[in-house]
Amino acid sequence: QVQLVESGGGLVQTGESLRLSCAASGSFFSIADMGWYRQAPGKQRELVAAITTGGSTNYADSVKGRFTISRDNAKNTVYLQMNSLKPEDTAVYYCNARLRLRMTASWYDYWGQGTQVTISS
Repeated sequence: QVQLVESGGGLVQTGESLRLSCAASGSFFSIADMGWYRQAPGKQRELVAAITTGGSTNYADSVKGRFTISRDNAKNTVYLQMNSLKPEDTAVYYCNARLRLRMTASWYDYWGQGTQVTISS
């Protein structure tokens, strides 16, 4: 069974930093893209940042220049360094990974359980 386990959320003040981590565990063949999404109360889930196996990245306009996504392929782990945090960054952050269980299997998206990030003003 595949699991994505997130850590690193919490409560910080405006301007401070947090680093989120997400490790994929279980039995699978390979991982493709990994990313972070967030969902604020009353809003739809949105992409924050994504990264390919080769390290190409994509960011939401609202976090460009403040957030950095990275990954360690050997550890099946993706990170999100969040700097200069703002109250509008408050949300539940979800890790996402596209992976396949076997070499001949289809690719599927897996999700972490979510970690709360709260920024106080």
